[in-house]
Amino acid sequence: MGEVPESTPPPRPAQPQQPGASAVGLESSSPQSSQLPVGIMRSSVRGPVVNDGEDSTDSTPLLQGARQAEAAPACCSARYNLAMLAFFGFFVLYALRVNLSVALVDMVDSNTTLAENRTSKECADHSAPIKVLRNQTGKRYQWDAETQGWILGSFFYGYIITQIPGGYVASKIGGKLLLGFGILGTSVFTLFTPIAADLGVAALIVLRALEGLGEGVTFPAMHAMWSSWAPPLERSKLLSISYAGAQLGTVISLPLCGIICYYMNWTYVFYLFGIVGIFWFVLWMWLVSDTPETHKTISNNEKEYILSSLKNQLSSQKSVPWIPILKSLPLWAIVVAHFSYNWTFYTLLTLLPTYMKEILRFNVQENGFLSALPYFGCWLCMILSGQAADNLRAKWNVSTICVRRIFTLIGMIGPAVFLVAAGFIGCDYSLAVAFLTISTTLGGFCSSGFSINHLDIAPSYAGILLGITNTFATIPGMVGPVIAKSLTPDNTVREWQIVFCIAAAINVFGAIFFVLLAKGEVQKWAVSDYHGHKN
Repeated sequence: MGEVPESTPPPRPAQPQQPGASAVGLESSSPQSSQLPVGIMRSSVRGPVVNDGEDSTDSTPLLQGARQAEAAPACCSARYNLAMLAFFGFFVLYALRVNLSVALVDMVDSNTTLAENRTSKECADHSAPIKVLRNQTGKRYQWDAETQGWILGSFFYGYIITQIPGGYVASKIGGKLLLGFGILGTSVFTLFTPIAADLGVAALIVLRALEGLGEGVTFPAMHAMWSSWAPPLERSKLLSISYAGAQLGTVISLPLCGIICYYMNWTYVFYLFGIVGIFWFVLWMWLVSDTPETHKTISNNEKEYILSSLKNQLSSQKSVPWIPILKSLPLWAIVVAHFSYNWTFYTLLTLLPTYMKEILRFNVQENGFLSALPYFGCWLCMILSGQAADNLRAKWNVSTICVRRIFTLIGMIGPAVFLVAAGFIGCDYSLAVAFLTISTTLGGFCSSGFSINHLDIAPSYAGILLGITNTFATIPGMVGPVIAKSLTPDNTVREWQIVFCIAAAINVFGAIFFVLLAKGEVQKWAVSDYHGHKN
C-alpha cells in the first residue's frame, strides 16, 4: 500500500478518482503526503488518524484535499441555514438561562435583603439614587440571600446531569430531536415559573433544575450534528456562528428583562421568552435535518462537498470506545481548558454585578448597556475569530493544532491579564468596566480554540466528548461563586483581588495544559474500524 502514492501523482486527470483513494490512504500519513495531488485527497484525510503524528500531519493533506474539492457556496446553503437556526436557538437558550437573575431583583421584597447589605465603603458611590419607582404589580416574596443562591444555583444541578447522556443519545438518534426538545422543554418550564414561585421555594428550585436538565443536552446535541454537517475547513466559522447566539442572547436579554420588569412586571419576562422558545422549536423541526443525506432541499453540489470532505473521518462502528476515550490525553487537555475557562467565565457572569454594586458602588442594573457590554464584545469576537481561524487554515496553510493553540492562548491568557488588572486599579470605575469588558471579549477567541477541538480529534463522538468536558466545566458554575463568597467576608478590594487572581491563575494553567497535550488530528480510536472500513 505504501507504493501506490508514488505512482499516483503524475496523471492530473486521475485526481477525482475517489473510490481507490480511501484504500490508498491507510498508510500515507507521512510528510510527503502534503505533495500529493487531489487524486488521493481521501487518503490524506485518513492520515491524521494517527494520534502520535507530528503537528504538521493534521493540516496540510486535509487542506489540500478540501481546497481542490469544489466548495459549495455559503450563501443560502443548508449548512449555513443550520448555523443561523442554531444561532437563534442558543440565543433563546441563554435568554431563558439569565432571565431569572434579572427578574429575581423584582421578585424579592427589598426589605428582606436590606438587613444583609454588604456594600463596601472603600470606593465613592458612583450611582445616583433612583427617583422613579419600578412597576410594583408583580408579587413579592420573602427570600433571603441564601435562598436566592439556591434558586439561581439549582439550574446547574440539572444541567450537569444530562451532559454525557445527551452526547450519547445524540450519537445514536441524531441531535435534531434532542436539541429541539431540549429547548422546547426549557421554554415550557419557563412559562410555569410564576406559578412555581407562588407554590414556594421548593417548587421553583425543582423547576429550575428541570430547565437545567433540558438545556444540558443542547451543546452535546449541536456538536453531534456538526460532526455530520461541518466541512473541516469551515468548522470554526460554522460553530462560532451557531454558539455566538448564546452571547447575543445574554447581551439582549439582560437589558430587555430589566425594561420589562420596569414598565410591566417580572412575570412577563418568563412569558415572553417562553413563547419565543416555542416558536423557534417549530422552525427548527420544520427546516432542519440531522444529516445532509436526509435534508430535503440541499443541493447535490453541497451534499457531495460535505460528504466528501468528511469521508474517512467518521466511524461506522456502533459501540462507543469508552475506555480509549477516557484514556485520551487530547480529550483531557480539552477538559482542563474548558474547566479553567468556565471558572473565569462564571466568576464574571455571576459576580460582576456584585463587584460593581458592592465594591465600586455602581448598580449595573441601572444601566443595561454596561451590564451587557462585555458579552457584546465576546459575541463579536466569536464571529470574527471563526472567520480568522478558518482563513489561517485554508489560505495560510496553518496546521489545525497550531490554530487551536494560538486561539486558546489568546482566549485564556488575555482574559487572565485584564481580570487581574481590573482588581488592582482601585476605585476607577471607568477602567474597571473597560478591563472587564476586554477580558470577556478576548474569551471569545476560545470558540475557535479548545471549544471545537472535539470535532478535530473525534468527529463521530464529538457530542459525547463535549458532554464529558462540559460536565467538568459546569462545576465552576456551582462552586466558583461559593468559594468567591467565602473569600470576601469583609467585602474589601483586597479580598476581591484574591478572587480575580485565583481565576486568572486557573485560566493560565488551563491554557498551558492545553497547549502541551492537545492534538489537531483525528485520533486512532475515533476510527478504530478503519482497517476494514471502506476499502
